[in-house]
Amino acid sequence: MASPVTAPSCQVPVEYLESLISHRLGGRIRDLRVVVQPNGLVLHGRTQTYHAKQLAQHAAMEITGLPIVSNEIEVR
Repeated sequence: MASPVTAPSCQVPVEYLESLISHRLGGRIRDLRVVVQPNGLVLHGRTQTYHAKQLAQHAAMEITGLPIVSNEIEVR
């Protein structure tokens, strides 16, 4: 397991964060995008269940150690 990212200013590539979250969720989130802001993360993407949306949020917080500012993952 990767070490948590501890600050939004760290130089971990966003693509790496997206791949870690996607891998942890087994591909349940389509078009996952993570936006790092000074006060936390914004998640974007699509999924079929509210449960997967919540799992993505928890995985992002666990992996990065950052709060979620907004979970914009659409449930369709």
